[in-house]
Amino acid sequence: MTTTNWTSTRQDFDRQGYAIARHVIDPDLIAEGRAHVEWLMAKHPDLRPEALGHTLMSHDAFWVRLVSDPRLLDLVEAFIGPNIALFASHYIAKQPYDGQPVLWHQDGSYWPLEPMEVVTLWLAFDDSMRENGCLRVLPGTQNVALQEMHRRTDVTNVLSSAIDDNFVDESAAVDVILAAGDVSIHHPNIIHGSDANTSPLWRRGLTIRYIPTSTEILHPGPDLWPSCFHLRGNAVPGINVYRPFPKYSPETSIPFRGCQEWATKQ
Repeated sequence: MTTTNWTSTRQDFDRQGYAIARHVIDPDLIAEGRAHVEWLMAKHPDLRPEALGHTLMSHDAFWVRLVSDPRLLDLVEAFIGPNIALFASHYIAKQPYDGQPVLWHQDGSYWPLEPMEVVTLWLAFDDSMRENGCLRVLPGTQNVALQEMHRRTDVTNVLSSAIDDNFVDESAAVDVILAAGDVSIHHPNIIHGSDANTSPLWRRGLTIRYIPTSTEILHPGPDLWPSCFHLRGNAVPGINVYRPFPKYSPETSIPFRGCQEWATKQ
């Protein structure tokens, strides 16, 4: 049950295609999230810190604990209703002086979802501003139909692709300035991106893609989607097969507050 009234936040989202919720997550959990990024980077030295994605989270108790935090789910409920599942989650951690840009794109163009009912939360683990490569959006472009993304290798970038320049009016771009613990919410169709981080500051953030349990993940093959977890409410029979919540183990997760409860989780 939602304990905070997110009505005005939802109104901003409906009007602009994005919204901001302030002070959602406490500093202690934010500190654990930063430690999680460091742990993942040490565990996967072959990956850039912008590429710590959903395929790494199937057995990671902290990651699942984080995305299932009741404060986040209360916020999500205002956008997709009470029956909530996870589709994907991805750290985009831009390290000082070397954080790669994300070129202009629409998220939904990459996703195997039917219908495309999904909302993204972007949780800031550091203050996020223009200097260190904050999220930038084109308000109102949630009304633009999903376009094909085109391969882009002329500029080193996180996705190696971008939307056609004809859909981008950079003069209309808005910088989404967040403090650590703030959350931005955005529509799968909104055109957005971010600049490189050439500052001495980290810019670590976690994208979390929530779906109502009526949305199907169109995943071919016999294996379960690596980040498909049922988080709240009721599942819809025959739509998705959900993974069990992972048990805590020091081999597969950082230690965190409450981790012992997750060691015996069913």
